[in-house]
Amino acid sequence: MANIASAQKQHRKMIKNRARNRAAMGAIRTAIKAARGAVDDKAGNSAELVKKAIATIDSAVSKGILKKNTASRYVSRLATRKAA
Repeated sequence: MANIASAQKQHRKMIKNRARNRAAMGAIRTAIKAARGAVDDKAGNSAELVKKAIATIDSAVSKGILKKNTASRYVSRLATRKAA
């Protein structure tokens, strides 16, 4: 643990941000996995799950959790899989 007050504050911020980022990435992975499974199984709700996954990805970009190009790649792969 740091001795300097500003470093201690930065450490506290890092812990909070890490928890937020991990939760968001978990939600993204879950949404993408559900959408992929639905598309592969040709489920009736696959379009809805893909839309939900894309919304989750876009939300993460707006919060600064994902980079724009990374999110674009995820969305593109989902759309390609859905169209195939």
